This record gives sequence, structure tokens and C-alpha cells, in this order.
Amino acid sequence: GIREVVNRRDSESEESEEENPAEMNMVWIFSRRFHLSVPKLAPRRRVVQELLSDLLQVSHSLFSDSFFPVLEPVIGVGSACEGWSPHKEEDVVYCMFVPLKPPRGHAFHLEPDSTGEMPQTSMRVRVELVCTCTGEQPDHNMLCFLHHSEEELKRNQGASLLHTLCTGPYLDGEKIAVWFQTFVISAWSVVPQSRHYRMKVLPSCRSCKMKLMKASGRSLFVETVFSVQQGDSDIFLSSQPKEAQLPPSTTWLESYAVAEAKFFRHVAMQAPPRSCHLKCLRLCARLLEGSGLSIYALKTTVMHLLTLIPLSEWQHKYLLMRVDDTMRYLRCCLEEKRLKHFFFDNEDMPNEISLPPTFQGAQPLNLFQHLAQDPAAHTEALKEFDDL
Repeated sequence: GIREVVNRRDSESEESEEENPAEMNMVWIFSRRFHLSVPKLAPRRRVVQELLSDLLQVSHSLFSDSFFPVLEPVIGVGSACEGWSPHKEEDVVYCMFVPLKPPRGHAFHLEPDSTGEMPQTSMRVRVELVCTCTGEQPDHNMLCFLHHSEEELKRNQGASLLHTLCTGPYLDGEKIAVWFQTFVISAWSVVPQSRHYRMKVLPSCRSCKMKLMKASGRSLFVETVFSVQQGDSDIFLSSQPKEAQLPPSTTWLESYAVAEAKFFRHVAMQAPPRSCHLKCLRLCARLLEGSGLSIYALKTTVMHLLTLIPLSEWQHKYLLMRVDDTMRYLRCCLEEKRLKHFFFDNEDMPNEISLPPTFQGAQPLNLFQHLAQDPAAHTEALKEFDDL
């Protein structure tokens, strides 16, 4: 059913080359009614990225001789960094991934987490000590954790990562969050942003949430999430679960947020000027407010449509058509109790997005699996959607 919806729309949009004044008037009414002008995200996003790169510079000089994880350059993820946040400007949270790399003398090994009861794929990051005596460039300023005595190590060198931010041999998301929050509080006065903002670290056990306040009273919310890259791919493990339930602190959850941000950058480069895809997302998010349908299901729908409908058909004059397509596609998926995850076995995937080999030919995850398993929830979801 879904492809027919898209094909029908394609032939209709060819007929409506001229902008229809009545339809453009509707677009204007919708825009006013739903505060559709996308908030000015880019300038504030730049402020956040500059702040975090300044903080990371301080961390590199502070921790260069220690064996804490190496903090890599931040990657902006989530709707605010994709350019379309569903929230009002003052409620937008700028989410940044900080990838972690092992320090000298350590290696990370990703292991499937068999204890996990989470709907997402979960893993644990096992930390292993590696020999630094030999190798191509032996580090003469460092004692080898494997081949020097505990006595010597204790006397002359900082503790290994295993003894600071791990529980057993596994990297611990909660310990990393506490360590980073403590660092941010102590380093704040050193960064240039401290002259323009007051900063408060908000409670969070798996990430670092900050509220930046200007003298004018305007606030900016930032969330730093710790992540570990899977090989060289755009798929990461994240310290912060999306679901309400908290897994053990050594469980890291597979996240597609970096790949999603990359997909939206790819679309922005290929799409016509004034493309309506972000406005379409924002409007549909407003329409779905209060329903049980997740924003993630909506975003997945629009991502599928952006690969099914030629990008030339996303010009601003087609906004209402694309909104209609999105809602019909979602309705179709609800009926079929099936919404395919975007990144698994998707032949329409842009080449720039790098996925682990296991994603090719893998059984696609069904984001509506819960509806397939629960007839009452399925009936309720259809009713809610139709009531909209």
C-alpha cells in the first residue's frame, strides 16, 4: 500500500506545477497556527559546538598524563542539529555526542550484552590493558601496566582506566558522567563563554546536562552524551538510553543518531532551495502532539519518503502534499503494524552513510512490533490517529 500512496502523489504533483494561491494561503495559515517557522537553530548550535570544543581543549591539557578516556571532537545529533526541532525555541535541547577513545595502554572491545532487557541492541565495552613496552613507537614516559610491578605503577603513574571509570572490566556510563560533570564545573571559569553565560549542571546520571543563562534571562540547554564508535561506521553506542527504563550502568545502547544527522545533511545538500522537508516534519510533529505515536516513528517515516519521493518534489509549494503523504504513510504503517527501521537492509541508503556490514541483509527492525504483539494497543493507536 505504501508505494502506491507515493506513486499517486508523484503524478498529482506533476499536474500542479503552478503554485495554487488557495493552497499557498493554507500553508500561511498552517505556518501561523503551528508556529511553523523553524526556530533559529544554527547560531545557537554554533555557540554550543564552540563551547564544547573549548571545554574539550581544556580537558586534553588537564588529562594528557592520565588514563581517562580520550574525548574526541563533538558530533551534533538529534532534531536541533538536524535543523527541525519540534519544540519552541526556549525548550530546544542541543544534544552533542562526545566519542570516547581508549587512552594509551588500553583497548576497547565491544561485547553483546546478554543481560539487557532493552528494546534497542545493547552492548558492553570491555576495557583491556595492552603492552606498551614494544610496538612501533614505545612510549618511554609511560610504565607498562602489564609488565611493571604494582609497586612501581602506584609510585610513578596514575591509575589505569580499569581502576577509575570501570565496574569490573566494563566501561561505566554513570562513573563517566560524574567525572565529566565534575570536570565541567571546575573548568567553567577557564572557557571564554563563562564571560557571557552563567552555567548550571542539571541532574543526570548518564550524560552531562547544562543550562546556560544569559544576563538577559535567555537560556540555552545542552546535553553531552558519551559514545563509542562501532568500527569506522556511523553507528555508535550511547551512554544515554532513550527509553524511560535505565539499564545497568555498564550497558551501552546502539544509537543511529550520528547516521541520522548525516542523512539530513546529505538531504540538505541535494534538496532544492527552500525545501519543505524540515517544515513538514515540524508540522506533522505538531499534528501528532498528544497522540501515542513517537516522534521517532514520524522521523523514520519522513526519512523513508525522502528516499522514495524525488527531492525536486519537496519544494516549498508542495508542503501540504508532503504533509498528506507523511500522514498517509504513517496510517498505512499503523494498519500493517509495520514500520521498517531506516538503517537496516535499506537499498535506498545514501553512499556517504557508513553502516556496519551486519546491517546489510539484516532483518529490518520493526518500530511497530509492539502493536503487532498487542491487538488492544493497535486498535487504540488507530483510533487515536483517526481522531487527529
